[in-house]
Parts: sequence; C-alpha cells; structure tokens
Amino acid sequence: MDIDGFMESYQQAWQTSDENLLASLFTPDGTYRNTPFAVQQGHEAIKQYWQRTKLQTDIRLGYEVLQRHATGGIAHWHTTYQVTSEDMFKMWAASTGTKSVPPVSQPIWLAGGASASSSSDIGGAMLAGMSISSNGTASPRR
Repeated sequence: MDIDGFMESYQQAWQTSDENLLASLFTPDGTYRNTPFAVQQGHEAIKQYWQRTKLQTDIRLGYEVLQRHATGGIAHWHTTYQVTSEDMFKMWAASTGTKSVPPVSQPIWLAGGASASSSSDIGGAMLAGMSISSNGTASPRR
C-alpha cells in the first residue's frame, strides 16, 4: 500500500471509528503506538485500542502527503474531535502515565497534529493543552 492509500484509509478508519479498517492497515503482527507508553500489537489489540474512538464525535482528520517513495512516504495530519465522556480522559491518562484527569463538565475539543514517515509511523497528539508525544508503527499490507 502506498502512503496515499494508507492515509486515506487511516482517515476513514478514524472518522468512522472502524476498528476493522484500522486493523486491515497492519500486518497480523503489526504494531500501533499512539504514545511512547502504550503499544498495541496484532489485529485484536489494535481493534480493542480503537474502541476509544467510539467516545469521540465530530471527528475530522485532514492530511497532506509531503513525500512519496516506493515503499512509503511522509505525511502530516491534523485531527479534531469532541470528547463526550470522562472515560476518554481516563483512557488518555492511563496510556500516558498521567495520574489524574480533570472532570469533564461539558464536551471538550481535542486536536492533534502528527507526521507519518515511511507510510508506517503515526504520532503526535494534543490533550487539553497538554502535549502528548506519540509514535506508531504500521507494516503496510501488500
């Protein structure tokens, strides 16, 4: 899969909260890293992790492919979504090592920007003004 196909499918997987589509972007033993602290390896772990997107609404992911090459490329994307559940914050806190999360009294908008290189690195997010560094690795399906 080339970087354009990967990013188009990644966008669709996030905007539709489709864990099966996301998993299909990885080899059966592929690894997804949303943060340096959390690793999901294999289709079942990736699908389970992606359940958190079901706690997001108004998801918008835009991207730009910056460079293409035969085995991948580099892309930059920006994601915004509305969190409607305190559970989402608890998941973020657990995956980043944060000990506490402020209570959610109203929906919160989150935005993240990221870069992908070699069509397989995924990373970068922003949580309520707190920068969360993240990396991810995908093995493109052929």
